[in-house]
Amino acid sequence: MVIVESPAKAGTIQKFLGDGFIVKPSYGHIRDLQENSLSVDVEHNFRPEYVIPSDKKKVVSELKKYAKGSPVVWLASDEDREGEAISWHLFEALGLKKENTRRIVFHEITKTAIQNAIENPRNIDMKLVDAQQARRVLDRLVGFELSPVLWRKIQPKLSAGRVQSVALRLVVDKEREVSSFKSESYYRVDAVFHPEGTPAAVKVKATLDKHFPTIGEAKGFLQDCIGASFSISSIDKKEASRTPAPPFTTSTLQQEASRKLHFSVSLTMRIAQQLYERGLITYMRTDSTNLSTLALGTAKTYITENWGEQYSKTRQYHTHSKGAQEAHEAIRPTYISTTDIQGTAQEKKLYNLIWKRTVASQMADAKVLRTDIKISSDKRSEKFSVAASEVLFDGFLKVYMESQDEKSEEEEVILPHMDKGQVMEGKGFSADCKFTAPPARYSEATLVKKLEELGIGRPSTYAPTISTLTTGRGYVLKGDKEGTKKSVTNLTLKGGTITESTKTETVGAEKGKLLPQDIGVIVSDYLVKNFNTVMDYDFTANVEKDFDEIAEGEKIWSEVIASFYVPFHEKVGEVMSNKEYSHVSRSLGKDPETGAEVVARYGQYGPYVQKGEGENKQTARLSAGQLIESITLQEALSLFKLPRKVGEYNGNDIIATKGKFGPYIKWGDVNASLPKSTDPMTVTLEECIKVLDKKLTQSGPEIIREYTASDITVINGKFGPYIKHAGANYRIPRGTDVAALTEDFCKKLIETSEPTKHRSFKKKGPKD
Repeated sequence: MVIVESPAKAGTIQKFLGDGFIVKPSYGHIRDLQENSLSVDVEHNFRPEYVIPSDKKKVVSELKKYAKGSPVVWLASDEDREGEAISWHLFEALGLKKENTRRIVFHEITKTAIQNAIENPRNIDMKLVDAQQARRVLDRLVGFELSPVLWRKIQPKLSAGRVQSVALRLVVDKEREVSSFKSESYYRVDAVFHPEGTPAAVKVKATLDKHFPTIGEAKGFLQDCIGASFSISSIDKKEASRTPAPPFTTSTLQQEASRKLHFSVSLTMRIAQQLYERGLITYMRTDSTNLSTLALGTAKTYITENWGEQYSKTRQYHTHSKGAQEAHEAIRPTYISTTDIQGTAQEKKLYNLIWKRTVASQMADAKVLRTDIKISSDKRSEKFSVAASEVLFDGFLKVYMESQDEKSEEEEVILPHMDKGQVMEGKGFSADCKFTAPPARYSEATLVKKLEELGIGRPSTYAPTISTLTTGRGYVLKGDKEGTKKSVTNLTLKGGTITESTKTETVGAEKGKLLPQDIGVIVSDYLVKNFNTVMDYDFTANVEKDFDEIAEGEKIWSEVIASFYVPFHEKVGEVMSNKEYSHVSRSLGKDPETGAEVVARYGQYGPYVQKGEGENKQTARLSAGQLIESITLQEALSLFKLPRKVGEYNGNDIIATKGKFGPYIKWGDVNASLPKSTDPMTVTLEECIKVLDKKLTQSGPEIIREYTASDITVINGKFGPYIKHAGANYRIPRGTDVAALTEDFCKKLIETSEPTKHRSFKKKGPKD
């Protein structure tokens, strides 16, 4: 009997082993700490108190039955610490015996790898088990003791976690960095030149090597360009080599799938798991960039046969990640010759990405000619620059080019032949007003990169950490930042005449970023103030080193836990006994019209602004993306202008306002949701009528989101939004922002909750 984690993995392995074996899944962990109690005996070396969850008792009973009738039981869970712990739990819970139990590991599900594992079994590695137990116990102690502090000092139903809270701090700190950034305007000058002696159609674009702080200085420069002579003052050509990126680790796969495929971290890991269990790729949780000798050989053969020997260059990359300890090979296709697979569109895209990255890593460097040209004027000292990149030999670029954070991929630019001293005729000049860009907020990909740089967490923790922040407690919202619109004046010089034009420039707009919500900011600030050790980046990274040393047998896990827990537990008691509570309130100033004070606060139902006191007070919810600590008086006052009468339609007023699930309009007894990016303060009557007509002609409930591939529909029902999947309905937690209803969020909700029961007699809306 062979025991693995999942049915898909069991099916694949059963095919390789044949009728002499029976392969059964454990469906992940079969034992865990108790759900509603600490379940750690702090008085006796932090001994975990494991139980078999009710939903796993049937699985355990079946596995016991098969184990009793099997002469040998092979524990074939994954090869990382989590997998080692699963094997140990199986050994303990099933009452297995050492003499007929074998532990086997493999990092790819192929016939050769499985047979090799069967021929080379080992015992369960208790050092790896202890490292996993240390992580599980420490995380339980932190979460179980910190969360009640948040319930009492801030509000109920909040949570804290060792890695989760530090990741939240990163997002909050980044938001403050962005908020404190003072964007400054400047003028960038661009030009189009025609090189003398070349065909009339030849144009060369260039950018001035200096920015001007004011429109006056920019205009002065353009004035000096009138009648000026331009020529090439220098040409610098350099050949350079570009080297391919290493094969994927868990972290780099998550980052690249986010950039190239726009996959969330959790979606990437779910699809990678499916590919691994089908035997298509190697194990997807790894810190290693190493490739097996077999993989190197098959890659070389494939590249040589398809593109020639000049495209092949065998490389073995070395892992630089701190404490790399998971699998011993990078993520790669199990068979390089398999260029196309059967499966969903998402599976095909991710497999293709992994295949290209692996093959490219074994290809020759690309040869690039970089040309830098300076164009000088006889009237000014500033110079125009022309930068070009020409690929001389594509090498690995034939297959793949790595994406960059916040940058577009490099494009090849071909220039005409030009010589030093050659006259350049100015065909047109422009001076455009631009703004210095604030630091970029974290995306899922860049947050993973930062966590890895700091040594916080491990490959298996990145996806659940981000998922907890974005879908668990609403601390962070994954969404777009619209930016600020500013009116600017640009200048153009053509035919000896300078003209001015006005346009609107958007500053600070970002897409797909992690945006902290007020409750996330409040929780992070409170934990930093009262539990600075737990929230310290170095401390969290050093804990990971402790886990590594436990895995290597250099430290005893219970002693590591004790050194942390004793002072931590004392601090929890101290904080719980003090009378300080986190009542977040910020005065914004006075309403110029009434003189009433305007305050931003966090209340039972979220962030809001209040104007005045007593019977005359007014309150309004903050809009998505607004934070208590950064909202201005002007922004707050605009919130009190809702609900707003937009106009009249067929005898009834159309009222634009904003509710728990975003902007909407009221027309008599009819409510209709507006697109989430719509501002109810500026929406026009025509836009409202269009939305209303669509609502009135709809047959059935309003569909908010639809994910066809996953059979998921988010519907705005009579009592609010709900999820429909596979014929069943699922409640959405009260207070959830529509923007948070991503495909991953819906899948997580479906996995972790029960469908609602149909009770036609019930008149009230669904409870949480």
